[in-house]
Amino acid sequence: MTIEEVQQEILEEFLVYEDWLDKYAYLIELGNELEDLDPKTKNDQNLIKGCQSRVWLVAEQKGGKIYFQGESDAVIVKGLVALLLRVVSGRTPKELLENKLHFIDDLGLKQHLSPTRSNGLLAMVKQISLYAVAFNRIAEKGE
Repeated sequence: MTIEEVQQEILEEFLVYEDWLDKYAYLIELGNELEDLDPKTKNDQNLIKGCQSRVWLVAEQKGGKIYFQGESDAVIVKGLVALLLRVVSGRTPKELLENKLHFIDDLGLKQHLSPTRSNGLLAMVKQISLYAVAFNRIAEKGE
């Protein structure tokens, strides 16, 4: 599936829920399904700056694609991490750089999250973009 197709799938899943309490419950459910990070990767280097809760994001490039893992100590934020990883993990740096993650705005997440959670979500997206830029440069150099 393309990034766009995954985003559309997420939007359709959230349409099932009419109110935000149900949407939060779904986010928590998604977070509970997220695989825990290796404790060794829960370090300051992988900690996302700008999040009130603690969020770790790890990226590894294999076969030209970036694979992300992440975790948070907050249940709703962990669900946000799960959503983001579903869209971005297993993509080439070029795919990540050429596609906008519009599902965040389309779902109304920024408006329905607390300001600190919204800032944290934006910090996660920014970190994913930075990884994409870095891995793209490495790919362009042929390393």
